[in-house]
Amino acid sequence: MKLTPRQLAIVDFIRQFSREHGYSPTLNEIAAQMNVSKVTIFEHMKALERKGAVVRSYHKARSVELAPQLARGPDEMTVLPLVGTIAAGAPIEALETPDSIDLTQLFKTSGAPFVLQVRGNSMIEDGINDGDYVIIERRDSANDGDTVVALLSDGEATLKRFYREKGRIRLQPANSTMQPIYVHPDELQIQGVVVGVLRRY
Repeated sequence: MKLTPRQLAIVDFIRQFSREHGYSPTLNEIAAQMNVSKVTIFEHMKALERKGAVVRSYHKARSVELAPQLARGPDEMTVLPLVGTIAAGAPIEALETPDSIDLTQLFKTSGAPFVLQVRGNSMIEDGINDGDYVIIERRDSANDGDTVVALLSDGEATLKRFYREKGRIRLQPANSTMQPIYVHPDELQIQGVVVGVLRRY
């Protein structure tokens, strides 16, 4: 695809921001970086969508995804972003501590993957222990039984098994001593699904 210099700069910023934070920038953040108005960025984003460079959901603030061939720069092909820690107990704020870890020899995903370090013991019966690293395939939907990164309405994130029930979502810990979390479907966003676990001894 042929992109203008400004469009390439926007793509580079989206890629770098997503790699460092584990989620995409808002249009306001892109506009601030490019030193232009949000209206100008909106027009650039529409052009990038027409060219197939980005995919957006218009109902979420952080929904910009780069096309697979643009999602990583040449120096990132074997590196996944380590973006912080994720609760495996009571929900906590997902802390951003940018780093990187090379996992391409171990895991292959169809989406843009990232890594979170687990904190807590709510998933131990699934073999996910405190201190483990979980490999997340970035997705905004999940199947019943998937282990997901769920962002709650209060801005906190948690790692749990996902189940749809009548009128609600059950976020089920894999620890028989802990109770599930019940939320309305509108009160959470799926950030991704666990596709692998790494453990350091």
